[in-house]
Amino acid sequence: MNILETIVAAKKKEIEPFKTRSPIERFEREGFFWQIRNRSMVQSLLMPGSTGIIAEFKRKSPSKGWFKTKELEVEPVVTAYNKSAAGISVLTDNEFFGGDLDDLIQTKVVTDIPVLRKDFIVDKWQIAESKAFGADVILLIAACLSPAQVKDFAGYAASIGLESILEVHNEEELGHCCDEINMVGVNNRNLKTFEVDINTSLQLFDKIPAGKPAITESGISSVDSIVTLRNAGFKGFLIGENFMKAEQPGKAFEDFVIGLK
Repeated sequence: MNILETIVAAKKKEIEPFKTRSPIERFEREGFFWQIRNRSMVQSLLMPGSTGIIAEFKRKSPSKGWFKTKELEVEPVVTAYNKSAAGISVLTDNEFFGGDLDDLIQTKVVTDIPVLRKDFIVDKWQIAESKAFGADVILLIAACLSPAQVKDFAGYAASIGLESILEVHNEEELGHCCDEINMVGVNNRNLKTFEVDINTSLQLFDKIPAGKPAITESGISSVDSIVTLRNAGFKGFLIGENFMKAEQPGKAFEDFVIGLK
């Protein structure tokens, strides 16, 4: 199996016992599920003067290993992100990315911008879980879902007040787009080989349906890259590794924003 298939297989096995212990009905009674209003990433990206940066908190990746240990506190990093980012992405997968749902909760309570739960969603149950733990936005990865699943999952997310990003890696996966999806993210990292090329975004932009704000993900490490991608029409720029590998991720983010201005 390739890396993505390995992660998805592990995710399905991981969540199965929890679905019985904590059914969707339980999530609907707990946590942030009935918060009055979710934060809109669409609005944040389209707001005049928005940096468009979706700053990511993640501790490790399958290809690069650990950026930061479990001892790294979430609050100082995401508080810095909160000052200028359009949104914050929190990687919650534990086995491959060292994440935790507690990271999502802590991010939610100390920030006031949209929070994306970044994980491998393979079951509607995880969407209810995302809402209960404080997410405003979920990620649906075309490479591990059928078009019917994307439509079903995005529709359910919308019904409970969550926005959704469809992540694609090639033109074929754009066929998963549907009315229920709010945004389209182009991942410049091939999840099967983990190779990165920002030209993937540039090549796909014109094929993204009008009315779906376009986000570019992975491999963005310079202000020049953002300028190029913004000029092409992208509204969002998901950046994680570039900040998290720095000694002080929050300061690295702040310095990057100064350069962008």
